[in-house]
Amino acid sequence: MMLFETDYVLAAFVLFCRIGSCLMLVPGFASSRIPANVRLLLAFSITLALTPLLSSSLPRGMAMDSPAGLLQLFASESFTGATIGFLARVFFGALETLASVIAASIGLSSLLGSLMDEGESQPAISTLIILAATVLVFITNLHWEVLRGIAASYAAVPVTGRFDTPLNLSQASIYLSKSFLISLQICSPFVLYGLITNFALALANKLAPQIPLYFITVPAMICGGLFLFYAACKPLFQLFAMAFSALITSG
Repeated sequence: MMLFETDYVLAAFVLFCRIGSCLMLVPGFASSRIPANVRLLLAFSITLALTPLLSSSLPRGMAMDSPAGLLQLFASESFTGATIGFLARVFFGALETLASVIAASIGLSSLLGSLMDEGESQPAISTLIILAATVLVFITNLHWEVLRGIAASYAAVPVTGRFDTPLNLSQASIYLSKSFLISLQICSPFVLYGLITNFALALANKLAPQIPLYFITVPAMICGGLFLFYAACKPLFQLFAMAFSALITSG
């Protein structure tokens, strides 16, 4: 009976290593605005809920392993969970980078604000985009896809006590390229708007160098960029939701 209880507690802790490490990096769950004890309780609760379902995927006789073998197993599962959370966070990182490009394209890069998941200051429109994208993940129930992906990862990446570094780095590079490509597609109207307006402004400045056109046209440029953001806001976030859902379900 004592051996059975030890195996069950050890299985729950092994599952917690992967699930907790993943939730530590997943957007929304890992927000610094959520207290650490709440995040810990959430990870612990999810682990207990998934333990009866996933305990059969764990190797038998873990309690009989040596301390060094258990430490290697804990480290491997922690790195695996962190890799899964990082792959989910890569997409938001790419969107955050391109959101700064949007702010620079429409002339709002000097108006700073605080991001939802980070402490440093970013353009206010970047804060708005990342906050809306994070809220959209929960509204469209994509956070359940993240949890379903964590549960399915035990079939794709079995618990062996070995962390395959080359495979995970290769998968991370593929996710990184896909995420930046999709983010560039989302932000492409603003990049094109910035190119056209800056080219027209440079051409007009060459034709009339005695007139300070930059200071005159900046309000109009910002106004046009905000109107473009208003018009493209809905399809932009729809494309984001579909792309993020495809990345989560395919990964």
